[in-house]
Amino acid sequence: MKIYLATGNKNKKKEMAELLPGFDIVIPSDEGIDFDPDETGTTFYENSIIKAKALFDLVHAPVIADDSGISVDALDGVPGIYSSRYAGPDFPQGKPDGTKISQDEQNIFLINQLNKRLEKPETRFNDFMNGPRSCHYTCAFVLYLGGDRLYVVQETFEGTLIDDISKQAGDGGFGYDPIVFLPEQNKTIAQLTAEEKNAISHRGKAVKALKKIIEQLS
Repeated sequence: MKIYLATGNKNKKKEMAELLPGFDIVIPSDEGIDFDPDETGTTFYENSIIKAKALFDLVHAPVIADDSGISVDALDGVPGIYSSRYAGPDFPQGKPDGTKISQDEQNIFLINQLNKRLEKPETRFNDFMNGPRSCHYTCAFVLYLGGDRLYVVQETFEGTLIDDISKQAGDGGFGYDPIVFLPEQNKTIAQLTAEEKNAISHRGKAVKALKKIIEQLS
């Protein structure tokens, strides 16, 4: 079964192919399709459905779209849906001109922003799952089949943000993975093998649920 994945990120395609063996996963660039919809949603789900519908209108075939990002609890969820555009405390939703900074810069900015926030005595940690440095990834998936036919799953992946960029570790994964520490594993996400990550990650858990839906429809 051929399924389009609404992304230009080849790392996401690779992960999806690992998580959905037996399915032909195609991204727009594989077929020379120009695809860059405006993600104007205010939640991960809203951005997922925007991308899914935009690609479906071009290919008229089943589409999977996801929106994911990291949220730091003590920063009130920053960067959240703006994770790919995050450019530090001055531009948490991205720079006005649309330019992006490197992932290394994003990682440094996020750690430093949290460190400064935690210096304030009024910060409360009672509601944080993993203490003052608690953070989590969220992934919302949409399988869109046209019209009003769609399926949605959303999952999270909890960890803690390291306190200094010198402690980043691992060369697996991508994005913020080297700076998110998993206390139960005693590793960063980037230190996990692909199999280990897929078994417990936000995307891995969401895809497992989505896979069951796809298999029932196949």
